[in-house]
Amino acid sequence: MRWALVKVCLAVTAMVVIAFAVPLGLVIREMASDRAFSDAERQAGTIAPTLSITTDREELTRAVLSTEPGDRGHLAVHVPAPDRSRTGEGAAGGPLDIGTRRATPKDVATVQKDGRASIAEVTGGFALLQPTALSTGEIAVVEVFVPEGEVSNGVATAWLMLAGVGVALIVGSVAVADRLGVRMVQPAQRLAGAAQDLGEGRLGTRVPEEGPTELRSAAVAFNSMADQVVQLLANERELAADLSHRLRTPLTVLRLNAASLGEGPAAEQTRAAVQQLEHEVDTIIRTAREQRPQTQGGQPGAGCDASEVIRERMGFWSALAEDEGREVRLAGVDRTVRIPVARPELAAALDALLGNVFRHTPEGTAFAVDVHHSGDAVIVLVSDAGPGIDDPKAALARGASGRAGSSGSTGLGLDIVRRVAESTGGDLRIGRSVLGGTEVRIWIGLHGNRPERGRRGHGRRVGRRIGRQRRAENRAAAGPSH
Repeated sequence: MRWALVKVCLAVTAMVVIAFAVPLGLVIREMASDRAFSDAERQAGTIAPTLSITTDREELTRAVLSTEPGDRGHLAVHVPAPDRSRTGEGAAGGPLDIGTRRATPKDVATVQKDGRASIAEVTGGFALLQPTALSTGEIAVVEVFVPEGEVSNGVATAWLMLAGVGVALIVGSVAVADRLGVRMVQPAQRLAGAAQDLGEGRLGTRVPEEGPTELRSAAVAFNSMADQVVQLLANERELAADLSHRLRTPLTVLRLNAASLGEGPAAEQTRAAVQQLEHEVDTIIRTAREQRPQTQGGQPGAGCDASEVIRERMGFWSALAEDEGREVRLAGVDRTVRIPVARPELAAALDALLGNVFRHTPEGTAFAVDVHHSGDAVIVLVSDAGPGIDDPKAALARGASGRAGSSGSTGLGLDIVRRVAESTGGDLRIGRSVLGGTEVRIWIGLHGNRPERGRRGHGRRVGRRIGRQRRAENRAAAGPSH
């Protein structure tokens, strides 16, 4: 493409130079010729006053030699013999030829007869024949020799200058075309290379958005397409991880049921199968999460009743809690609370947190779920009376559960909850619950605004108020002290 553009530019510039330089050179040649013959006419006119006064040979000779062309031998005067019918019987004398003759007698006679100036080609140049009327009524002819060099004086120099200008234009146009070709070809080559890299799986490939307008538009479209491809792949990985993690809920039930089977080969095989299945699910989750996708906001218009979803999921987990002797408390779900989170997403987040409680706390450990509506946000608190999380900040930073004895955890549960909260402009926090174990606080924004510092403090105050309420309930249930 680059060389094709250079060739086209070279051909076009050459045609333009030829179209203008050749006619201009011919015009310069004509101008030089006209200048030379105009000077010759002027020099011939200097003899006319003398011829109008006298035709004496000596006088005419002195007049011819006094001129510049006459001194160089380039001027001659041809005076015809006097006509006796006009001058009378006594007139005498013959024709006079003063100076060096170069024109033929025929050319001179033709000018004398016609009375019009003419130019005759002679050896070494041209002869200007200028007629001049004499006092006797005859026509004398003044001959001025114009050498060939004077006719073409300056033409060769002008042609060389035109040729130089033409060559400079061609070279300049080729250089400009080459630069333009590079400016067009390089972005196209980068775009082609990036497309090949993307096709080979290098998803981080992007194209600089530079070059001509069309190529910039193509680069913008390519980068947008690459971002969409990366996002689609990330969504697929995230979906696989989420679906795999949701298998944790029935796996927890299977594990609990398998633990109650007692001893025996069938029971051991069942427990081994459940353990193997959990291992495979963990492997799928880790593989799918090798590249963590960015959090995406919830879809416009998506939402659910948080109270209804929490009641439904707590109904499921309460049955398992009863089997393990766990005390369960649920508060704040007696009225409708609309949040901008899809029902499956909220259910998956709640299952992840409650599944962690069953997975990482001993049997008989109590847990509670509280929902609080603060006007611009909904706060969901999941607490337990277990051993707690050793380092809550580290758990949030690395996306792991961080619980004591939580070896083998993929850390996806907290990340699912975090994405649900952040998709609404909220956040996720881990602290110590009033039950003595872990408290996970989910802040769900109702208007897509991130919680301000003051609102976060308000969330902590809400948590403390709920804690005081629980302690008051515990004291009331324990009865008066003695």
